[in-house]
Amino acid sequence: MPSSASEPYDLAVIGAGPAGLSGAVTAAESGLSVALLDASGHVGGQFYRHPAAALGAVRPEALHHDWSVFADLRRRLESSGVSRLAGHHVWSVTGEDGCWAVHAVTGADGDEKRPVRVRARTLLLATGAYERQLPFPGWTLPGVVGAGGAQAMLKSGLVLPGKQVVVAGSGPLLLAVAVSLAAAGARVPAVVEASGYLRYARHPRALAANPHKLVEAVVHGGAMLRHRVRPLLRSAVTHVHGTERVEAVTVARLDRDWRPVPGSERRIQCDALAVGHGLAPQIELATALGCATRRTADATEALVLDGLQRTTVPGVWSAGETGGVGGSRLAIAEGELAALAIAARLTGRSGLTRGRRAERLRRRRDRMRAFGDTLAACHAPGRGWPQWLPDDTDVCRCEEITAGRVREAVTDLGAGDARTVKLLTRAGMGWCQGRMCGAAVACLAAGGGEVPPPAGRRLFAVPVPLGTLAGLEPATAPSDPTDD
Repeated sequence: MPSSASEPYDLAVIGAGPAGLSGAVTAAESGLSVALLDASGHVGGQFYRHPAAALGAVRPEALHHDWSVFADLRRRLESSGVSRLAGHHVWSVTGEDGCWAVHAVTGADGDEKRPVRVRARTLLLATGAYERQLPFPGWTLPGVVGAGGAQAMLKSGLVLPGKQVVVAGSGPLLLAVAVSLAAAGARVPAVVEASGYLRYARHPRALAANPHKLVEAVVHGGAMLRHRVRPLLRSAVTHVHGTERVEAVTVARLDRDWRPVPGSERRIQCDALAVGHGLAPQIELATALGCATRRTADATEALVLDGLQRTTVPGVWSAGETGGVGGSRLAIAEGELAALAIAARLTGRSGLTRGRRAERLRRRRDRMRAFGDTLAACHAPGRGWPQWLPDDTDVCRCEEITAGRVREAVTDLGAGDARTVKLLTRAGMGWCQGRMCGAAVACLAAGGGEVPPPAGRRLFAVPVPLGTLAGLEPATAPSDPTDD
């Protein structure tokens, strides 16, 4: 472990979810000095989010899949020499004297205003993903939460978003959320899935190569039957009703392009709605460094990675959802493989990436990555979903910008992309910096249809006080520290 602030770590891992944990412990066990930074006070990321000890949860593992895998990673972390830096919100990475400088602010919300700089020869970005939302009338009412947010409330706080919770959107996360909520005591009247599941039949090889995913689907299906959760396929929540909070939702059938079918609407009573349309890789730090991206099948951007998890920027590796959403098992395999590659480069032990262990990890990674790509293709948003949006629907919640104002910027003011719409309306300039509304604004700016690529790099990955910026020294571009 470095003895002073001026002596760099061999590796800085950003993100302590499944990918980051796997990468950090593997690198440490390979003889590297490692710093593991994460905004949370707990390791495990969003997938292995668990209650604080003060809540007295007797069996936190009951809310998780593969808890034994996490328990093993946590045990290895505790017995390793990894420097765990919890509560560190990384807002930028710069070059400094041939190394990387990781800049962070500390505190539960980065509010301690204490700047931290961690220097490292190499980087492993394991920053995960965030939930993608597509707006609809009433989505700002209290009681509407993200599907992943509902699961996080249950896992970390042992609370439910409501007594009767409709789960809606698209993607396999909906099934897991519905089953978790029902098992915890909520009544789930319906799971409203926009895509359906028949598209999986077009990808038999990916399904056959990942039998554990089929087992998970069967388990979820059985649990839904036991809890009497009704699936509504090729449907969407197109309106939320209520005054002070959710009282009911309108569900409509969708055509192949996700346009609501007239006359198909039905009303379902509920006091909460958990909704999400898949996950988007969180790659702000990577794109700020200049890492190349690729377009995924569900219209998000993921990092371009080679067979050993290297990005296109020398000295920077990545693992987990940043390379495309694929689940915790894929993230763990990628984190381990990336750590072996980094250790091989820094120590000169090329056998680490040529042996049976690395080959087994590559095969596992390729198999599960193919299934992740299948999920993306099967649950990609249809081109007609903007027809859900009357002009008075809020699209940008932070700045209270409606769909009508965005359309006006396009038709009357000549905006042709999301960046111009942002300049004319302030859509995307709020606290979330477009994470909630970015997809919708981009679609409306393009006149509907598939989500266009993002406008460009984001300078700050998280909010940072101006005083912190004022105290920074000028940065320099690093050379590749692994080319010695």
